[in-house]
Amino acid sequence: MIRVLFVHHEQLVRAALIGLLHRDSELSTTGIPWQDATRVARTLRPHVCIADADGAGPADPVTIAELSGLRTSSGGALLVLCSAHRPGALHRAVKACALGFVDKDSSPAALQHAVHQVAAGQRYVDPTLSFGFLLAARNPYTERELSVLSLAAHGASNLEIAEELHLAPGTVRNYFIAITRKTGARHRMDAIHYSQTAGWV
Repeated sequence: MIRVLFVHHEQLVRAALIGLLHRDSELSTTGIPWQDATRVARTLRPHVCIADADGAGPADPVTIAELSGLRTSSGGALLVLCSAHRPGALHRAVKACALGFVDKDSSPAALQHAVHQVAAGQRYVDPTLSFGFLLAARNPYTERELSVLSLAAHGASNLEIAEELHLAPGTVRNYFIAITRKTGARHRMDAIHYSQTAGWV
């Protein structure tokens, strides 16, 4: 029996996917919210941990990278659900050493097949994600720019960002100039929207 752990912050999504995987008699699937990931992953020791590449909700304490660490310590493999048009999320999943990548628009049969492949220690990559991987191969932002963008996306002003990151306000403005130039954005809010849509923050 393959033990599968599905981590997602939306209960309806968890219930739907568990119902789908329960049709496979070789899979024993447990669904949990992100805040329970640490406790359950350590006790269940799943063969496969499935997670949304977009990660946890804004209030959840565990990131996909941390989930990968829990998965590694339990000896299982990470399989992510992702979209080609969100290269930032794909980039994080690759950095988290995911073994399987399933397009969210794939069929239920494809997901079941991917679970079996990953449980056997074999890589699974949905062919529809090829273009997304090309975009994800190069993160357009530096780590500092991502920090600035992330704080701005949560409503922080330039002064608040400067205080949080121990920067001069003028330095924060310079970061936004660089960010808008990279994205082709017209202004700060446009840059934030672009980075969120692409999954970089």
